[in-house]
Amino acid sequence: MKSDRLLSILLLLQTRGRVPARELAGRLEVSVRTIYRDVEALSASGVPVYAERGRHGGIELLAGFRTDVTGLTADESRALFILAAQGAHAALGLDTALGSALRKVMAALPAPHRPAAEVASRRVLVDATRWLSGPGPAVDLEVLQDAVFSDRRLRLRYRHSGDREPSTYTVDPYGLVAKAGVWYLVADRRGAPRLFRADRVCSARLLDDPVRRRPGVELADAWEVLRRQVEDRPGDGVDVTVRVRRERLDMFRRMAAAQLTEVCDDDGASDWVTARMTYPVLRAVRQLLGFSDQVELVGPPEARAELLRAVRSVTALYEQPRPDGADGGPAAG
Repeated sequence: MKSDRLLSILLLLQTRGRVPARELAGRLEVSVRTIYRDVEALSASGVPVYAERGRHGGIELLAGFRTDVTGLTADESRALFILAAQGAHAALGLDTALGSALRKVMAALPAPHRPAAEVASRRVLVDATRWLSGPGPAVDLEVLQDAVFSDRRLRLRYRHSGDREPSTYTVDPYGLVAKAGVWYLVADRRGAPRLFRADRVCSARLLDDPVRRRPGVELADAWEVLRRQVEDRPGDGVDVTVRVRRERLDMFRRMAAAQLTEVCDDDGASDWVTARMTYPVLRAVRQLLGFSDQVELVGPPEARAELLRAVRSVTALYEQPRPDGADGGPAAG
């Protein structure tokens, strides 16, 4: 609705100051021309808003103008109290502040909407941690937060997966992202976007130099580029066909959800169900060993050969004498 869009524009200008018309159009999913018409409507209603053209122009409210908006709808009130991942606030040291803020918002809500908001906070819980992933390692985000909020550069000692020794980087942070219970630092290194898992940061030191971000690039923009790089890796992956014991199918769906592409329809008569999966690389099919005899890898042949190699490696490991004594017994004295 137009009235909701006008209110959104007013709130954005009140919190952000000068905002380019193109950015407002992108946020509200309308054309730039529509934004300018909305600005004219706001001005006609008495809101001191004006637009400046040019490279550094934008739309802005007259200095000192403020408005209090308390006309929240019932759905908006509920939305404020369904907040994602309380663990994220705790990791940032903001869990106490969150509780305090929500109490203040509750007091400011229109009286008819307070019961709905309170019920929403008790009836809906968002837990961003994946099943069976186990508790993640403790992550100290304090220095990373300081760099993000003070717009300063960071010196990181960072250990990549598979590396024994950390590498040292000087980076320009955009912000922090929590995805599925894992914290990431999004930053530029030498002008290119990079992703750093916070739990692999061995040490971080705040530098005196101001951050050097690319002009016009925000956290969401950099994250979108990096997310696509992870999800759209080169190559088509490895497509495999498996058979799953019907009694374990639900468990298999949960644990292999990221690789599962299809579960074939059947008449329900067989004890086995056929499914199709996609792995990014051939070696990744070794994940199926974790399902023991509940899942059979049908094909392709190279995938079955990779799984057999893995089985032989494990068998050879356990056939070797233990250094502390044969057959698991104590070493001879």
